[in-house]
Amino acid sequence: MNIKKDFPILEKGITYLDSGATTQKPIQVINAVDEYYKTMNANPHRGAYSLSIEATEIYENTRTKIAKFINAKSREEIIFSKNATESLNLIAYSYGMENLKKDDEIVISIMEHHSNLVPWQKVSKVTSSKLNYMYINSEFEIPDEEIENKISDKTKIVGITHVSNVLGTINNIEKIIKYAHKKGAIVIVDASQSIPHMRIDVQKLDADFLVFSGHKMLAPLGIGVLYGKKELLNKMTPFLMGGDMIEYVHEQETTFAPLPNKFEAGTQNVGGVVGLGSAIDYIENLGYDKIREIEQEIVNYAEEKLRKLDYLDLYLTPNKENHSGVISFNIKGVHPHDVASILDSNGVCVRSGNHCAQPLMRYLGIDSTCRASFYIYNTKEDVDKLVSSLDKAYNMFKKYIK
Repeated sequence: MNIKKDFPILEKGITYLDSGATTQKPIQVINAVDEYYKTMNANPHRGAYSLSIEATEIYENTRTKIAKFINAKSREEIIFSKNATESLNLIAYSYGMENLKKDDEIVISIMEHHSNLVPWQKVSKVTSSKLNYMYINSEFEIPDEEIENKISDKTKIVGITHVSNVLGTINNIEKIIKYAHKKGAIVIVDASQSIPHMRIDVQKLDADFLVFSGHKMLAPLGIGVLYGKKELLNKMTPFLMGGDMIEYVHEQETTFAPLPNKFEAGTQNVGGVVGLGSAIDYIENLGYDKIREIEQEIVNYAEEKLRKLDYLDLYLTPNKENHSGVISFNIKGVHPHDVASILDSNGVCVRSGNHCAQPLMRYLGIDSTCRASFYIYNTKEDVDKLVSSLDKAYNMFKKYIK
């Protein structure tokens, strides 16, 4: 199966290993967005003419498709956003600010992306609640005792990444959700790094909220999803005001539209929604079983090759069942930015930096890493090119390494 042929940008001959930041787009998604703008571009919900009706239909049909994709009870539980970051901020402002009080507790993990960390810092300061962290062990996993010690009767909100964007650790969100609910807390799952790789069933998980970004799962930039249980969303006040989230406006009072429109102010990114729908079709047609098969072969091969390089420090769990398609590493004594620049000169694209996870970096005692993140279009040849490029980088710097 030659999946690479579906991705025009890969025809440039690059070895793209930064899918954790954003995936490349298959031609099917590109064509779907192109077709929308060529043939049916109009504001949804705003016009009685056929073009607007057609735009409304494709917009709302995609909402229904996403609800089915993650097994939501109702299409009204699917809110379109700009990305996971905006979705998390919406929850923080509309739920967190309204429901937390002095001495309540918010619990998140030390491996959270800043998007699921910084908003909770603000919420805790404004509401005088407390922000607590679940920490990882030497195998880069959250141990059970950390879950049970940190989530208490005072905990009202738990925020957890399904898969770490730095470590690739697959967190035990089933246990976290079950334990948090037992303590009376609601749980917010950041599925940005998991939904490209594995099936998500929000009813089976019993997640209260779940967010993801389209651009990490083959869709265009600028489209994201917030899933929330209907009973919670109905009680929340909107985060953004104006446009399509309005029911009636009087001079001094306004009533809001019902779900899902209540949280979708202004003209939406319909082209992005179309692209997300096409990306879901692509994933469904390939199938998550096939995706997992492809990725396991490549990631296992990459780990085997990288562990043989004694000049590397690797940051990943040895438990293969709890690891997704991300491998962070450093050449000992060499700054990750320098390594990434040399790899780029060989046509190998990796991310370098703190990966929007500075507290995790400090906890690990490092400033930054290089990160190779794999997806369905990667091959063993890509891994071999990464390894040979790392050898080149090491040989350039080894005489300077103390």
